[in-house]
This record gives sequence, structure tokens and C-alpha cells, in this order.
Amino acid sequence: MKIGVPKEIKNNEFRVSLTPSSVKTLTDQSHDVYIQSEAGSAIGFTDKDYLDSGAIILESAKEVFDASSLIIKVKEPMPSEFQYLNENHTLFAYLHLAGEPEQAFSLMETGVTGIAYETVTSDDGSMPLLAPMSAIAGQLSVIVGSYHLLKPNQGMGTLIGAFGDIQPRTVTVIGAGVAGTEAIEKAISNKAYLKIIDLSEKRLNNLKEIHGTDNIEYILSTESSIEAAIQESDLVIGAVYVVGREAPKVVTNSMLQKMKPGAVMVDISIDQGGCFESSRPTTHDDPTYLHNGVLHYCVTNMPGAVPLTATEALNKVTLSYILELANKGTDLALSENKHLANGLNIKNGKIVHDAVKEALAV
Repeated sequence: MKIGVPKEIKNNEFRVSLTPSSVKTLTDQSHDVYIQSEAGSAIGFTDKDYLDSGAIILESAKEVFDASSLIIKVKEPMPSEFQYLNENHTLFAYLHLAGEPEQAFSLMETGVTGIAYETVTSDDGSMPLLAPMSAIAGQLSVIVGSYHLLKPNQGMGTLIGAFGDIQPRTVTVIGAGVAGTEAIEKAISNKAYLKIIDLSEKRLNNLKEIHGTDNIEYILSTESSIEAAIQESDLVIGAVYVVGREAPKVVTNSMLQKMKPGAVMVDISIDQGGCFESSRPTTHDDPTYLHNGVLHYCVTNMPGAVPLTATEALNKVTLSYILELANKGTDLALSENKHLANGLNIKNGKIVHDAVKEALAV
């Protein structure tokens, strides 16, 4: 199989889809791997490292796409890359089509076979290729939220945590999946007063058994419970995910009017359209904006802030699937692995994943 790795060109995206170690695993099994020059240089993976692993270095993205049938990326293709894709390509990457209709329709027009990391499943119902990036985003949400609470960053000027007799500040986490759980644990380690909101009473009870009730509230998700919690919060973290679908808007614009001026909202769900009605995509270059006096952080590639850690974590979970696609070919791999087949989003110019199809109304 001819496998291509173009350099990521999304704003401040320094992750790379294959490490030199992963490349060696593939070349040792007689696959040709084409790496765009400098694809991993920002995180210390030099062209020489890739050459030593058996890769072929090409200068341009066009050359990589032209030489390859299996394209491995981290993030979705940017508009300038659509011209390089065609019906002979299989694309394996985070696509998040439900939150990006224009992206979905543009990819459909290329004829590419698109397999999305985020909808690949496992026997226990989890999303094994989404999980590591969700975990990283969850931890980062408390870090960036705390940073933007600082007054010079337009925040309200508070520090998450307990100091002597000073009451700890309140953090609300909406959604207790992988990302939400990591945010919860990070907030607890920072000694915040924590409000955990989730639709599942079973999940809330499980977290209560783990973390206890000291400075933690466990709240069943309703419109009124969310509204009440965010009014008292310095930092609100949205970590709502529905497989293949656009994230539900759990915080409305009217709710913001009752929040503290300078409070911070971090929308981890922004890749799927965002779970706050007031959310819109931002970049690492320009990560925040004020809406109704509340500071919003809605960066669509949060794990890109820690690209080396994120690249290593991603490769650990994607490599086995890449080997399957490379060794068997796309059609056979999909037919023999139902969980990989659940990652198939686009085929023959059509959306084929039921949840994505419903989200896009196609």
C-alpha cells in the first residue's frame, strides 16, 4: 500500500499523523510511506528520522497525495487540499462532519472514501480513536480556562482553588464522558468547588463513589439545573458528545445573561458544532471572544496545543487500524472489521454514516 502523510496546515496544528516509529512498522511490512518534508519538524521529528525509518520524503502536499492511495491525517483537510483528493483515495483522519456541513459537502464532491477516527467504535461502545484526544482536551480545558480567568486576559480575575479561609471558586463541567471526566479530575486536583452535570444518574453515582462529596455537587442534567449551576460558576466546561451528530446546545444565550461578568466558558464540543448556543469556532492564534460579558474559548483543535503528547497518544491507538487498511485494502478491512466500518463516513460521493447523514439532513 502507498501511504501518504501531508503536513497539517490547520491554524497552529503541529501534530503529525505518523511518527517515525509508526512509519518503520509500516515499511517493515513492505508498505511505501510518503512524508511531506517538515511534516513533523515542529515536534522534533526530522526528515532524517523519517528517512531512517524507511519513508520517502516529498516536498509538496500535492506530491504526497498524487503518490498515495491511503492518506493519513490528524485533522480534516483544509479547503486548499480538496483539489488533491479523488475517488482513488482513502482518507483516515478526524473529520467531524456533523459540525462542518461545508466540509462534508466539499469532501463528497472529491469522491474520496472518508473514514473518521471519531466514529470508529469498540466492543464496549467506546470511541477508541477519539478517547485520547478527548482526554487531552479535558485536561487542557481547566488549564486554559484558569488562564483566561486572569484579569489581563479579560477574565474576572479569580484563581481556581482553595487558599486558607478563602472559598474555592466554582467550576461546572457539563458532560461526564472521557473529556468531562478528565476535566473533573483536573478541577479536583486544583481544589475547585465542582458541579458535575450529566444525563446519566448511574454515571453521577459512579463518580460520587470515586470522588466523594467534599466540595463536589452531582447534578442530573436539565435546562433548569444547568442554568442554576452556571450562574454560580467562574468556569464552565462543555464536554457533550453524541456520536456522529452535532452537539446539542445545552447552554442558551438567555442563560448567559445571568452569569458572572468575566466568567469563562470552554467548549470542548466545538468540533461537533459546540454545546453552547453562543459558541463559534476559534483558533490558537485568536482563541477567545466576549459574548454578553462572558469569555468564550472555542478552539477547534485544542490538543494541537500539546502536539508531541497528542501525536504520541494518537499513534498508539490508530496504528493497528492503519495496518489493517494497508495490509488488507480499504474494502476488505471495512468488511472484516465492523468497528472500523463504523468509521466510514463518506463513500462514492455520499454520506453513509447514519448519524452523520441525519445531522447533515442528506
